[in-house]
Amino acid sequence: MSRSTALHGAERRCVPQSVTTKLSSKGQVVIPEDVRNDLGLSEGDQFVVIGQGDAVILKVITPPKLEEFQKLLSRARAEAKRLGIKKADVKSAIAKVRRRAK
Repeated sequence: MSRSTALHGAERRCVPQSVTTKLSSKGQVVIPEDVRNDLGLSEGDQFVVIGQGDAVILKVITPPKLEEFQKLLSRARAEAKRLGIKKADVKSAIAKVRRRAK
């Protein structure tokens, strides 16, 4: 089963498992192998961590496919061109935000 099938859409697979794990002195938590395999998780996968009450929720971050990103970038460039926004304007805006963040 591919990761996308395991994690997304109507084909999303429910993994009703209840196991215990421990928090290490370095703040690490091991996701048991069976759970990783069932969800198609592998080393390097990234998660959003949500703490709510006494629960910790891990949500897999799924980056957009390259084609989706390219479509979005193309639309953004077309809109910037339509509005007369130049690369120098973007660089200036980024620099301004970075100065404020310091």
